[in-house]
Amino acid sequence: MLQFCFAVVGVQLFKGRFYECSDPSKSNAEDCQGEFIEYEGGNLDTPKAEAAPREWQNNKFNFDDVAKGLLTLFAVSTFEGWPTLAYKAVDSNWEDHGPIFNHRPYIALYFIVYIIIIAFFMVNIFVGFVIVTFQREGELEYKDCGLDKNQRKCLEFSLKAKPVRRYIPRNRFQYRVWWLVTSAPFEYAIFALIVLNTFTLAMKFEGQPAAYSAALDWLNIIFTTVFALESVLKLIAFRFKNYFSDAWNAFDFIIVLGSIIDIVYSSTHEGGSKIVRVNFFRLFRAMRLVKLLARGEGIRTLLWTFIKSFQALPYVALLIVMLFFIYAVIGMQIFGKIALNLDGSEITTNNNFQSFPQAVLALFRCATGENWQEVMLSCANRDTVLCDPAAKEEEGALCGTSFAYGYFISFYIVCSFLIINLFVAVIMDNFDYLTRDWSILGPHHLDEFIRLWSEYDPDAKGRIKHLDVVTLLRKINPPLGFGTLCPHRVACKRLVSMNMPLNADGTVNFNATLFALVRTALLIEVEGNIDDCNAKLRYQIKKIWKRTSDRLLDLIIPAAGEEEVTVGKFYATFLIQDYFRRFKKRKEMENRALKNQENAVILTAGLRTLHEIGPQIRRTISGTLDEGEAEEPMHRRNHSLFGTLFHRSRRRSKNQSLRLTPVQRPRFVVNGTATPMSGMENGDSAKHQPHNSNQGSNQSQMGSEVKSRKILGITKMDAKARRFLGEYKKPFDGSESPASYRQVNAAERERNQNLDW
Repeated sequence: MLQFCFAVVGVQLFKGRFYECSDPSKSNAEDCQGEFIEYEGGNLDTPKAEAAPREWQNNKFNFDDVAKGLLTLFAVSTFEGWPTLAYKAVDSNWEDHGPIFNHRPYIALYFIVYIIIIAFFMVNIFVGFVIVTFQREGELEYKDCGLDKNQRKCLEFSLKAKPVRRYIPRNRFQYRVWWLVTSAPFEYAIFALIVLNTFTLAMKFEGQPAAYSAALDWLNIIFTTVFALESVLKLIAFRFKNYFSDAWNAFDFIIVLGSIIDIVYSSTHEGGSKIVRVNFFRLFRAMRLVKLLARGEGIRTLLWTFIKSFQALPYVALLIVMLFFIYAVIGMQIFGKIALNLDGSEITTNNNFQSFPQAVLALFRCATGENWQEVMLSCANRDTVLCDPAAKEEEGALCGTSFAYGYFISFYIVCSFLIINLFVAVIMDNFDYLTRDWSILGPHHLDEFIRLWSEYDPDAKGRIKHLDVVTLLRKINPPLGFGTLCPHRVACKRLVSMNMPLNADGTVNFNATLFALVRTALLIEVEGNIDDCNAKLRYQIKKIWKRTSDRLLDLIIPAAGEEEVTVGKFYATFLIQDYFRRFKKRKEMENRALKNQENAVILTAGLRTLHEIGPQIRRTISGTLDEGEAEEPMHRRNHSLFGTLFHRSRRRSKNQSLRLTPVQRPRFVVNGTATPMSGMENGDSAKHQPHNSNQGSNQSQMGSEVKSRKILGITKMDAKARRFLGEYKKPFDGSESPASYRQVNAAERERNQNLDW
């Protein structure tokens, strides 16, 4: 509809205005009569020998009617020849008048608006509709399936994936070489040399000095030697079979071998330089940069998608081959008789329909949009399209046909707008992860699992210890793995939900582990009863991938009713034990805190009780029944003269009573017997005899008071204890009896005690 509207507007604007005279000096049809002289290259000094007739001719693409307008606009929508047509429109004058340079510059807005609306928007909307239809039709097969496209791709990858072998030598010397060539510093050094070698290959230029060329050649010899040494070390480390099993190693070996052959040939061949020349094999070293780019995660993902796209492209390529075959055969039958190399014709020796290969090449040129409209006009029903003399047609016969318009337009629409864009649809179908959240697991994440699994399973047996699974998955970043920052408890919970079957030797299977990772990450049939979910998933897998073996299904999804040990049960037991230990420890801490709180309350109550009975204890120890000492008179306490004198005299009398001469030693009672302190210190209490029988009651009283002091925790023998237990004027040396010592008067002792307390 939009095309038709623009065609109608074009007819109103440009009808009959694209005519011009072959002689640029004439501007209308009446003056465009007779002949004129042409000059080669516009040089007036070189006129042509024959005069050319003046002709009033129309442009090949015009807007004289709606049909021609539609054809012209379609050519503009393909971006072929539209600038020339726009200049014609800008220079256009009135009808039956020739062009005037830059007569209507504003008229160029017509073509600009048309290209923006039709070529930019509508054509791309049509392409998007093709892509969406392609994707929708591809999903119709799985419309009754409970799995979306991403889930199906991930499950298919996990079902078909196989562990890769990683060779690790056992010989000590070979292992050291293997460790060297597989280390990160060695790889980075080789990659740096590859980059430098690529730069040296790009440093050649035309007319370079001989010394400069010699320096580059010597650098090439050095790089070849280093790369040859790398290949030799890898052959020692991996041995022949394992070395050539890697495609990159085989590629490197071929390049090194070609470089060595080039050096030897250039040095020995006659006329060859003693220093090596640039060779075809040497140029392939730049391809090793792809290996360098593959180290990055993003580039590796793009390469993976590129390879996956190629796996689906053969079907689209087969459709294109069928289309080219059909149109080439038709073109040979209809346009095979057109003469070659006519003036103004695009049907030439290199572009024609006289044979099948030439017809395919001509169609391929049209499919790329390279001047396809001129090829169409060269095959249309025009006076200049003559037949080839070898076609055995009458001389001057016309071989053009109006069928060329429908032929080329239909081919361009079907091939360029539909089939070619199917390539885009296939690639976008594999690049769909670019349009969704990157935190969602996709099939491009799963290659990392295979690569890291080989570190724990170098022999590719497909089994590793279940304890290594935690370490493996913590090395893989989310969304596939747990990540290095994942707590151990959270990792165990994920393993419980994965619930892979556990073999009798404590190992887990490769496909079962990868399948469980995909299932839990994408939440595929994980809610509800586990047996019902497993049964549904088994049915869906059998429905989509009919060739899946029952053995593999039993390995990744255990059948209902099988009471076998799984990783989920193992780690569930571990978590239960861990939770019990934490619960028990928390309870013990709570009980300890409660007990400490109760002890603090009891201690506080005991201290409060002890504080309350303090006066009674003091009276019991002192032996007096008075409630307390009489307070000192206020006039003595506060008066500066008498109070000071009173306290000084009292302190002097107190010090005299407490002073012990060197000959005095206190005695205290042990079992009702007065004993010197030296005897107690030496533990000879059993040797002392009672010295005064009539003082037994007093001694027993003092013994009870000593026990009271021991109960209160006062075990230090201070002056108060000595006065309480009794003082003797003479020391006890063992030669005299205890009865000969004079004991301190009881009344004096009581008075001194009252003063002290």
